[in-house]
Amino acid sequence: MARAFYLVPSGEGVGLTSVALGLVRALDNRGIRVAFFKPIGQHGENDLGPERSTYFVRHTSSLTPAAPIPLAEADRLRAQGRSDELFERVLENYAASTPAADVVIVEGLVDTQESSGETELNRDLVRTLGAEVLLVAAQRASTLEEVEARLAMTASRFGGFGPGRVVGSILNRVQTPPDERFSQPSISADLRHELARKAELNVIGTIPDNPELMACRTIDIARHLGAEVLVEGDILQRRVKHITLVARTVANAAEAMRAGTIIVTPGDRADVVLLAAMAAANGIPVSGLVLTGPYEVPANILELCRPGLDTGLTILRAGENSWSTATLLAQMSAEIPIDDLDRAQRVIEFVAEHVGADWLAKYSEVPREVRLSPAAFCHQLADKARKAAKRIVLPEGDEPRTVKAAAICAERGIAQCILLADPEAVRRVASAQEIVLPESLRIVDPKSMRANYVGPLVERRKHKGMTPALAEETLEDNVWLGTMMLELGEVDGLVSGAVHSTANTIRPALQIIKTRPGAKIVSSIFFMCLPEQVVVYGDCAVVPDPDAPTLADIAIQSADSAAAFGLRPKVAMISYSTGESGTGSDVDKVREATKIAQKSRPDLCLDGPLQYDAAAIPEVARSKAPKSPVAGQANVFVFPDLNTGNTTYKAVQRSAHVTSIGPMLQGMRRPVNDLSRGALVEDIVYTIALTAIQAVQS
Repeated sequence: MARAFYLVPSGEGVGLTSVALGLVRALDNRGIRVAFFKPIGQHGENDLGPERSTYFVRHTSSLTPAAPIPLAEADRLRAQGRSDELFERVLENYAASTPAADVVIVEGLVDTQESSGETELNRDLVRTLGAEVLLVAAQRASTLEEVEARLAMTASRFGGFGPGRVVGSILNRVQTPPDERFSQPSISADLRHELARKAELNVIGTIPDNPELMACRTIDIARHLGAEVLVEGDILQRRVKHITLVARTVANAAEAMRAGTIIVTPGDRADVVLLAAMAAANGIPVSGLVLTGPYEVPANILELCRPGLDTGLTILRAGENSWSTATLLAQMSAEIPIDDLDRAQRVIEFVAEHVGADWLAKYSEVPREVRLSPAAFCHQLADKARKAAKRIVLPEGDEPRTVKAAAICAERGIAQCILLADPEAVRRVASAQEIVLPESLRIVDPKSMRANYVGPLVERRKHKGMTPALAEETLEDNVWLGTMMLELGEVDGLVSGAVHSTANTIRPALQIIKTRPGAKIVSSIFFMCLPEQVVVYGDCAVVPDPDAPTLADIAIQSADSAAAFGLRPKVAMISYSTGESGTGSDVDKVREATKIAQKSRPDLCLDGPLQYDAAAIPEVARSKAPKSPVAGQANVFVFPDLNTGNTTYKAVQRSAHVTSIGPMLQGMRRPVNDLSRGALVEDIVYTIALTAIQAVQS
């Protein structure tokens, strides 16, 4: 039976939803079957859309919790003496939201100034669900003693601290030293020691205050002010980190022109408008201008601003004066808008890194990583890569997605990334994309080092006619340069392909790195993060039309790769026909490859030919291949040719909106991995991670 933890806030503004969803993510990361439940929906003053918590869970995970009962309806039923009916509906929704879960996170109600009944309703819901209570507090500007007092008072309403009552506390928005806020916020050892001394509170999670996660979008500013949009720009993408009221001279206002800043200024200050446009044109991504008052910006001024406006600068007009507008902006809610899923994801992931999922799993007696969900797989990748601490070279060093992925990897400690590019070009890209470049991220100018690799390249390719002049020309290609760094042991892996073809990435590796002993061919796999599980697709990127022995080798390589990354491989050799039902050269090739692989590796659970639905769907497998040890439960899918594999992976990735990690090349002596040119930043991050892990295994 699932163990339920009911989250109760110790006041308003503690970030209850963020903590609840972060806790769900953290448990899922550890392979625990977790469910989320929100019994009663509580809308904010201006929140007229769907219930926020349930919406975010449905759109950031594979969970489908039932819609909560509106608070107004719950209050009406209780006022009419129909509480039994209310709690019966709650239990029905709870059962629908928590099938097969080991742990359930229940988000409670926040006490408001308008009502005093939320505490009583929380107590009733805790009893109804048989849940134990976790308290959530926010430190902000409070002392630890003040936080402790609030927690103790809240706990007293639920029977106090102890097993079966209030079992622990989570502290959100804990203050961190100023110099830590601009990198990755973390809790100091002294503070952790101080909290550990407060044994009664059982603080299972401490979440640092992270101002970066508070950054709303320019569109949110416009909505809050009810502002008129004069120039749209990148209103949906730009993040707002600072709000500055400018009434100074241009000379003194220049310092306010920073990335991520909203400038509030009177509408007749054409000089400030021009200054902001000049800043934008010079690569400073100002988030927007809010012009106050009834003034019009002359058309000729806007035309002069065109180079800056074309970079995505937004211009809004608010009806109030500048002081009133700035005051109104200071009162803006910190809640995440319902349509800002990017911010919701970042908040959830940050919270997940700091909450006490391990303690909850142990307390609930749930084994760690009892399944390999997509979240658990990605968590394992990042964790293993951190432990590997490998150096990964990125030849496409000034490509925007690559720069952002490298920054993320550096911040999270996934790998020691090396960008091959002109440092100034990388800084321009980072500024335009509002990317903070961590100090640990290395940027190496290829011009400064190419000469070092001319001799080694000539030595390795002289039997093919390589000369110093030809080597110099060849090394103008950063992929060749990165490959030589890998060959000489200066880095541990290479990732390329965001703007290069697969051939451009693989050819240097085949000529310099070569295949590992025993490998017949270089092939590839993708790790496909489907909603409920991770599966492997191979080959989707390298071998166009393998013969039967080659296809058998691809199947064996794919199975071994799956096992190396935590899956128990069950390999399906995919065809348009299942078993002996079809004929033709294509299905005959798959049938022969299956026999070769089974004979070569009798230890593998491998079968074919199987149609995709017979391999993946238990109900179909029971009718089409009832005796197959793989059908209906395959997690490694080997396609008969590149046309089938590449088409299938892209169709699944784009239509089902799943993360595909790879392609990961198999059979190389040292790890080289290719990216799809349509790769997302997240895809690149995890490809870097798996390359780091391969470096340990090679």
